[in-house]
Amino acid sequence: MDIILALKAIIMGLVEGFTEFLPISSTGHLILAGSLINFTGEVAKVFEIAIQAGAILAVMWEYRARIGTVLGGLTSDARQQKFVLNLVVAFLPAAVLGFLFSKAIKAHLFAPVPVALAFIVGAFVILWAERRHKVLPGSHRVETVDDMNMLDAFKVGCAQCFALVPGTSRSGATIIGGMLFGLSRKAATEFSFFLAIPTLLAATVYSVVKARHDLHMSDLPLFLVGGVAAFISAFLCVRWLLRFISTHDFTGFAWYRIVFGIVVLVSAHFGWVIWAD
Repeated sequence: MDIILALKAIIMGLVEGFTEFLPISSTGHLILAGSLINFTGEVAKVFEIAIQAGAILAVMWEYRARIGTVLGGLTSDARQQKFVLNLVVAFLPAAVLGFLFSKAIKAHLFAPVPVALAFIVGAFVILWAERRHKVLPGSHRVETVDDMNMLDAFKVGCAQCFALVPGTSRSGATIIGGMLFGLSRKAATEFSFFLAIPTLLAATVYSVVKARHDLHMSDLPLFLVGGVAAFISAFLCVRWLLRFISTHDFTGFAWYRIVFGIVVLVSAHFGWVIWAD
């Protein structure tokens, strides 16, 4: 692996880590970054999904104490069993729909206009959710992830289904969806982090196994470099976001999404970025 390719892997890993857990769509940013630095092709597509493993490990490290408690009490602690069951319930809707309709989604929605619309529509949903939160400050009834019931988890899982549309943002869909369904900002954000573990892990394994014939051992250093960069940047991002939500809302991210949606349309119109799959 030459130095230029390593630098490209680092850049893509940093983009993945810094955008995966923010409500701004990592997919859109990876497409833009990959096009700008000429990091494209079949291996690059698998790389973009595989380096999510680095982001997953960052969340697992941040919440290692809680994960250890969950695993330790899985057979005896009713609270931990309930937590795991909620994750399974929330994971299933997007997993099933993704498995059934992934080809159709890639064929029809991975285009500039749908991606841009997803960015912009998602932005207005965030603005509406934040306005609702200000008008009804006591509207949330779930303070922590342990207060969630199975129906809460299922609703968040259904919200995650919208993230199958390119440009929507998995984090944005689950966090904002959770807030609209009665979760506090902190509970929605933390549950989104935990839900990312099975969701991104499943997507990573599925993508790598599906593309195994296109990959070679010589690609491994590239994936490792990108994964490490994603781990470091995701870890910093998760730490920052947990501090950020204690004193801020997501309005700034909404305006950023509107600007990015315009960037998608302009870049596609002038041919600067190839947004097709």
